Amino acid sequence: MRFIFLLVLAGLMTTPSLSQQTPAPDQTRSILILGGTAHLGTGDAIDDAAIGFRNGKIDFVGRTFQADKSMYDDIIDATGQQIYPGFIVANTTLGLQEIGAVRATQDQYEVGTFRPNVRAIIAFNTDSEITPTVRTNGVLIGQITPRSGVISGASGVVHFDGWNWEDAAIKMVDGIHLNWPSTHHKHALDGKIDVRKQKTYEQAKHEIDRYFSDARAYALSRPDLLSSNSVMDVKHEAMRGLFDGSLALYVHASDVRAITEAVHFKREMGIKRLVIVGGYDAHLVADMLRENDVAVLLTSVHRLPRFPEDDINLPYRLPKLLADEGVLFGLQVDATMTEMNTRNLPFYAGTARKYGLTEEQAVMSLTRNVAKILGIDDICGTIERGKDATLFISSGDALDIRTNDLTHAFIGGRTIDLDNRQRELYRKFQTKYGAEILD
Repeated sequence: MRFIFLLVLAGLMTTPSLSQQTPAPDQTRSILILGGTAHLGTGDAIDDAAIGFRNGKIDFVGRTFQADKSMYDDIIDATGQQIYPGFIVANTTLGLQEIGAVRATQDQYEVGTFRPNVRAIIAFNTDSEITPTVRTNGVLIGQITPRSGVISGASGVVHFDGWNWEDAAIKMVDGIHLNWPSTHHKHALDGKIDVRKQKTYEQAKHEIDRYFSDARAYALSRPDLLSSNSVMDVKHEAMRGLFDGSLALYVHASDVRAITEAVHFKREMGIKRLVIVGGYDAHLVADMLRENDVAVLLTSVHRLPRFPEDDINLPYRLPKLLADEGVLFGLQVDATMTEMNTRNLPFYAGTARKYGLTEEQAVMSLTRNVAKILGIDDICGTIERGKDATLFISSGDALDIRTNDLTHAFIGGRTIDLDNRQRELYRKFQTKYGAEILD
């Protein structure tokens, strides 16, 4: 035991500690960005742009010749570069899981089947080493979402530069997440895949109907009519916002029947805001989604088709299909290793652009559209006067994996450190082997 103790102690002394980035201080000097092309996130772009901000808020958006340089303390020359609003990742467990193989670092799960009162944001780890790697690619805001169960819990929205979860919070609770039961399952027989109806579907659907009916009755009861000795139902209380529009119901569903039944469920229960998460078949019922004001956080486009009869490039074309139908949608990351794959979010938009979206539609699918779905479009998601100065500058196309290269990033006007653990290791081993260090 003594030998083992000394061995562990020696290991701790010789292993370099992993550096944690210190959150940036509040903006004290006004900044004006001149030149370059600004993609505003509104569907418009400005060449030779001028973007000014002070005290964390944007106060000027225009052309370079229109800007009064004397009104700003610092000038950033962005000539030949691209300016974007901070990208927003939805439906992520970033900050809830650090190492998949280590149970102690997994906070995205909770016990129970119906748990709308569980808030994922309070488990968000601002010291995650993964977070700086996604900021490097322009992802500056995220919707932190719980997993598993029928009702997983409540998601919250954070920016990726804070001392703790309270400091990082943009919106403590933006909605409740419901995992719609599977209507069908794949059955293997004689080497062939047969799609069959799920036998337990009707029972699961009945339980959801009953739970939401009780929650609606609770929400519609007047608080002043409750007796003084009444006990608050914390689960039903957490769902009250679904019926007055202050919270969104995020239904995780992909196949056409589940999506259709979720829309009918919205109408039956009087739920004001419904968002389909996944929505692989959403383009098949686009009219219904548009008419019922249902948005879609679209499944990862970097994936294979669900069925053998689907076109091989269908996942790449899904954003274009929804855009053409006028359905409000945003891109998200729901693939394996969601936390690490968040850094690839901009390149999902780049693929969608290659398969039909315009440049500005692709940018909107990561900025304004997602902000609108999450209910934070009044403060971020676009480069407009009065909005938070959460934006970045890239020397190349931020949606292209070959040219995405951030030179500056700001969250609420604060200048963000774009270094990360991966870059640190890159420099370390480039030095070891005497190779040229590339910027």
